[in-house]
Amino acid sequence: MTTNLTIGERVAWYRRRRGLSQEVLAGLVGRTVDWLSRAENNRLELDRLSVIKTLADALDVSLGDLLAEPTLMDWTNESGTRTVPALRSALMNYRQLTPILGVPTEGEPTPLNDLRSNVAEVWDAYQDSRYGFATRRLPLLLADALIACRAYEGHDRERAHELTAMTYQSAAMVLTKLGETDLAWIAADRGLAAAQQSGNMVVTGSLFRSVAHCLLSNGRYDAAVQLVTDASGYLRSGLTNATPQFLSIYGTLFLAGSMAAARADDRQTTREFLAEADRSARNLGQDANYVWTAFGPTNVDIHRVATAGELGDMQIAVDLGPSIDTTGLPTERRTRHNLEVARALSAFNRVDEALTMVLQAESWAPEQVRSHYMARELVLSWVRNQRSRPSRPMAELADRLHVV
Repeated sequence: MTTNLTIGERVAWYRRRRGLSQEVLAGLVGRTVDWLSRAENNRLELDRLSVIKTLADALDVSLGDLLAEPTLMDWTNESGTRTVPALRSALMNYRQLTPILGVPTEGEPTPLNDLRSNVAEVWDAYQDSRYGFATRRLPLLLADALIACRAYEGHDRERAHELTAMTYQSAAMVLTKLGETDLAWIAADRGLAAAQQSGNMVVTGSLFRSVAHCLLSNGRYDAAVQLVTDASGYLRSGLTNATPQFLSIYGTLFLAGSMAAARADDRQTTREFLAEADRSARNLGQDANYVWTAFGPTNVDIHRVATAGELGDMQIAVDLGPSIDTTGLPTERRTRHNLEVARALSAFNRVDEALTMVLQAESWAPEQVRSHYMARELVLSWVRNQRSRPSRPMAELADRLHVV
């Protein structure tokens, strides 16, 4: 119902639904009536999730309600006509959850090497921002992984649990990108359970990262910070003679934590988490993609920009962001960085430059740009605030993002 509204307009829409005056809502969030009026009328950009979350809490709605998430997933040649609902059915299929009901296992188990290749294919699609492809493949892959966990014994069963955990994690990551936060939480929770049965600390650490992302997407920033603190304590013993894989998942966990701390307006913890991630990146010594983390010095720099934006330090983001060379990183990382830089540029009314960044990101990853609230909000606010007709590139982008 509110897809074509800006975040500020959605705040006004829900405020009226709650029967609240501007004076009352402004008081609940510790702001002035003038500030709220400007936000609701698109004269002030609501570009910090910490602020948006405060408004959502006061209105008793979810963060996704104000971000217009989840979005409708477009049908593509890769997705077919069964997308998120099919994946929801797979995640909620009780027959796959427990053997105690005596439901027989259907089919022969997939050879573990084939299963590993299939898991890698979905993760690669995620990093290429091909969400339709990943969503289409995941229901069958989940079924195959769970059959493997029941069919194999000994070390092979542990390997099957590793692959099941990574399958659930890929589902959680894709669903988070699509704004399906509740489903993502189910997938991450199941994945962490499977990871613990595998006995593999790298896989367990990878799932901690996914749980942190799910807490982030649900607006539970303090809980995400605490998770990173607790999980890093559990993992710290592995830093002795750490492998590149371990350094990558350990450092990436702190990158997720830095975003949580920034959205919680905790500058000190943000700095500490970024410093810890930077130490892991320097020990790793290069940009790499172990366990599909895209971890290394460049990803740390990307998070310096993103956390600056979340803390409202747009000058830092606009100074540092454009200078970062992301060409060696996966599409998903490059695209996300472009959106952060576009947000910072837009804050200084450098709309033409910001539009160029979004268009470049769309050329790399149309599904990711279409599904991300930041791209939709930027383009919609630009169109709303144009004194004349928007340029053709802007108008056509707004049409492709379905925001007008």
